[in-house]
Amino acid sequence: MKPLEISPGLVVQRFTPPLALRSFKLIAFDMDSTLINIECVDEIADAVGCKAEVAAITEAAMRGEIADYKESLRQRVALLRGVTIADMEQVYVERLRINPGAAELIGACKAADLKVLLVSGGFTFFAHRVRDTLGIDFVRANVLEVRSGPNCGELTGRMVDQPWGDICDGAEKRRTLLEVASLLGIEPAQCIAMGDGANDLPMMDAAGLSVAYHAKPRVREQAMVAIHSGGLDRLLEVLR
Repeated sequence: MKPLEISPGLVVQRFTPPLALRSFKLIAFDMDSTLINIECVDEIADAVGCKAEVAAITEAAMRGEIADYKESLRQRVALLRGVTIADMEQVYVERLRINPGAAELIGACKAADLKVLLVSGGFTFFAHRVRDTLGIDFVRANVLEVRSGPNCGELTGRMVDQPWGDICDGAEKRRTLLEVASLLGIEPAQCIAMGDGANDLPMMDAAGLSVAYHAKPRVREQAMVAIHSGGLDRLLEVLR
């Protein structure tokens, strides 16, 4: 179908609104530049003077111009060696903000009995705090390795393997969405997935409703709903 602009900055593609919010049982969010206003890896890199270099790699990865997301993340994290926990705390306090409409959308979803998943190529240091702030049910994100012994409290430039795997990339985001859906006893068609970057496309493709939020061009083109302006809660204009 031809894209339909419901109102300025809100475009619907490939279905006729409104849909019933209660028809869905799970909503999955990307974190960086979706639930929150920053790309955390870029802001952490600022502490060691390599924000521009890291941000350039991040931008290319989010636009889908880097084929190997895992390797691109390893390269960026390697540049974070020597960043302290205090530096990351400063990023959290001074730079990280929850994006407009996030609390409202999650509140509406919980009122309609949806579970909420945060699945991120970012880091648990931030993701767990966002979880606690917004009342999110499930989280999957990457763990930064912190040096013990001499210079304890500094990043080593590596990530820690987890029981589910090494790095949460696009394939892992999709697998996590399907894993949580199976845990809840629901079908992928009963899931909503929201993101902004190319690594969100695999989980968005698996979901019954895909939503691009202030997203890269490739993501906007493939999503069923694209929010170009305003907050995350604009999704409620097409879900009743």
